[in-house]
Amino acid sequence: MEMKVPSFSLTKQNEMLYDEIMEALGGLIKSGQFIMGPDLVKLEEEIGSRCKSKYAYGVSSGTDALQLALLAAGIGPGNEVITTPFTFVATATSILHVGARPVFCDIDPKTFNIDADQIEGLITERTKAIVPVHLYGLMADMDKIMNVARKHNLVVIEDAAQALGATYRGEPACSFGDLACLSFYPTKNLGAFGEAGMVLTSDEKYAQSVKLLRVHGASNRYFHDMLGYNSRMDTMQAAILNVKLKYFDSWTEKRRQIAKLYDTLLGDLPEVTIPYKDENAGHIYHQYTIRVKKRDVVYRELSLMGISTMIYYPLPLHLQPIMQHLGYKKGDFPETEKAANEVLSLPMFPELTEEQVKLVADELKKVLAGLR
Repeated sequence: MEMKVPSFSLTKQNEMLYDEIMEALGGLIKSGQFIMGPDLVKLEEEIGSRCKSKYAYGVSSGTDALQLALLAAGIGPGNEVITTPFTFVATATSILHVGARPVFCDIDPKTFNIDADQIEGLITERTKAIVPVHLYGLMADMDKIMNVARKHNLVVIEDAAQALGATYRGEPACSFGDLACLSFYPTKNLGAFGEAGMVLTSDEKYAQSVKLLRVHGASNRYFHDMLGYNSRMDTMQAAILNVKLKYFDSWTEKRRQIAKLYDTLLGDLPEVTIPYKDENAGHIYHQYTIRVKKRDVVYRELSLMGISTMIYYPLPLHLQPIMQHLGYKKGDFPETEKAANEVLSLPMFPELTEEQVKLVADELKKVLAGLR
């Protein structure tokens, strides 16, 4: 059936930006600089400045960003990397791809982010790094994470794929770790027209490694200093992102307004837990994710009513078939498993109208009333 309220839509945004984007693409076509062109340099400078990072390198996806960051940090076979099992699979598969072992740490049930208090107990002589994920647009507890990392001389790589624009104690995502990774997948708060990502760092050594890794390990054309990859961001994606970046702050504010309205409409429902408010963190609501009992039933009933919702993520990483060799089993991470059974992401994008948000809330209340 046709959805009354989609979980996400770019239709209105694309219509609004059509002329600007076509102008930007026209300029790119005339220049002929499709790879590593000036539009990419401009985007790197803008995002680096926003994230308070000295170096920013556009790459072909958020997944590539993670893998290149791990490689730049010297992580490989024999190393362990502590991360969360409640995230998109690429966080862990990137660790596996460089030959290291993901070591999972349960989540804080309030924030859905890695429980920083449990990290130190997982550190061994093989531990090389921590990869916190700023899930749904809310930053992890970076004070505790950085303190543990510095105490044990560990590299921190922020997976900020969902968190461009988020803050912690007034400082932006990507400015805490030794390296950080962004995704510009089309559904992200700042989305390209295809795959794109970025690696950020203020460490010159890591920066030089990422710079080489993304272009076949070449310091100069046809002179290759390390085993690299073809992981460059297309200049076309950078040109589009430069247009969108002008509106990013207003879109972020709109997301926060939508979240506030959801909070007001849903905050008194006993069956619903609305997103946690951390006084230290500026949430950018990549997703507006609630907890709700009988989640799968609620999901199906809302769909029948024309309300599209999403489940991020229904099966934790430690229970995924591709992770079985790590030796984890059901029950190892109770908070993660509980969250996977309860989370439901309601429609969230800047162009949502107040009427649509109220309709989502009204239909959700009807479903819950029928389940009492």
